[in-house]
Amino acid sequence: MKKASILLIAFTALAFHACGIYSFTGASIPPGVETYQVNRFENTSLLIEPGLERDFKIALEDLIQNQTNLNLVPSGGDLVYEGEITEYRISPTTATSENVAAQNRLTITVKLRFFNRKKEDDDLDQSFSFFYDFPGSAQLLGSQKTTAHEEIFERLTQDIFNATLAKW
Repeated sequence: MKKASILLIAFTALAFHACGIYSFTGASIPPGVETYQVNRFENTSLLIEPGLERDFKIALEDLIQNQTNLNLVPSGGDLVYEGEITEYRISPTTATSENVAAQNRLTITVKLRFFNRKKEDDDLDQSFSFFYDFPGSAQLLGSQKTTAHEEIFERLTQDIFNATLAKW
């Protein structure tokens, strides 16, 4: 019985050692990377939503902070995130028989430039986009707008995290 327990512990230790550092978020942080910085994401879309770039930057910083043990720094980070919000668009997706929008869609697109100063092969220049559908009779104001932005940011930031740190 005692020998079986020792073998089980040894096998488990060997299995975890063979896999490297395990992360519940799937993050694959290269050795030596300890810090990250998120620069301003300028809003260059045709339709400007005040405060959108600030809210997106905070959402990205929070996601990385919550899913890794990296330290946020204002400059000189091992990982650097920057880019632009290139699209903020509201468009009808379906119409009623009276040619009125039955459903509208808010689409936000972010162009990301990611730099890994410890492993330049991981650098990335890519656009990410997601949308939120809402009733055509509703206007994108107040809590409706807050909900739309939160849902879109949740998806965009997770997609960025997966592409830069989880390699999905």
